[in-house]
Amino acid sequence: MREKQQKPPPAKQPKNYRHGHRERLRARLKQGDLETVPDHELLELILFRAIMRSDVRVLAHHLIDHYGDLSAVLAAPARELLAFKGVGEQVIHEFRVIEAAALRLGQNKISNRQVLQNWDALIAYCRARMAEKKIEKFHVIFLDRQNHVISDEEMGSGTVDHTPVYVREVIKRALELSASALIIVHNHPSGDPSPSAADIAMTNKLKELAEGFNIVLHDHVIIGRKGETSFKNVGLL
Repeated sequence: MREKQQKPPPAKQPKNYRHGHRERLRARLKQGDLETVPDHELLELILFRAIMRSDVRVLAHHLIDHYGDLSAVLAAPARELLAFKGVGEQVIHEFRVIEAAALRLGQNKISNRQVLQNWDALIAYCRARMAEKKIEKFHVIFLDRQNHVISDEEMGSGTVDHTPVYVREVIKRALELSASALIIVHNHPSGDPSPSAADIAMTNKLKELAEGFNIVLHDHVIIGRKGETSFKNVGLL
C-alpha cells in the first residue's frame, strides 16, 4: 500500500511590524506625557487623519528632516509641501487647522489676563504667531491700564531682514484704542533673535515718543526660530 505523502508545513510569514502601528501610537499618546512623544510621531498622528490607508512614517520623517521640527512643517507654504510625494490638499487642510488651533489657544491664554504676570504665555503666543514667518513682521500689543490686552495688530511687513516701522502710526493707533502701554514684537526669519542697531534705534525713538503721551513701552521682543530676546531682560529698555 502506497504511503500517504504528508504536506509540508506552511512557510512562516515574516512579522508585519506595520500591523497595529497606528493603534500603538494612539495608545502612547493617551498613556504618556505628550512632551515625550517625538515630533515625527506627532506628525504621523496628524497625517493619519488625512491619509487613511497608507503608511505615513516615511513621509513624516522626510518632512521633519527637511524642515527641522513639527512647528516648521505645519507652517510651511502649501506650494512647498505639495512637492512631497503623498502630500495633497487634505494634508494641507489638516496642517492649517492645527496651526490655527494652536494660535487660538495662545490667544485665549492671554486674553483678559495681566500679560506681565503671564509672560511665558505671551511669549508662547508670539512664537506661534511669528516664529516660522519667512519675512519680517512687526506687531504691536496694545494694553490697558491693568496691562490687559486690548489688541494685537500687525503694523509692518517687510523683507527677510527688514520691516519699515512708522512710530507715529503706532502712537496714533494707541491713542485711538485708548491704550496705556505697549509691547512691540517682531521676528527675525534668519533665526537669530539678536537686536540690530536699527532695532535699537527704532525702539528708543518709539519709547521717547510714547512717553510724551504718557504711554509706557514695556518691552520689545524679537522672535527667532530657536529663541527670543527681550530688550528689557538684556538692559536695552
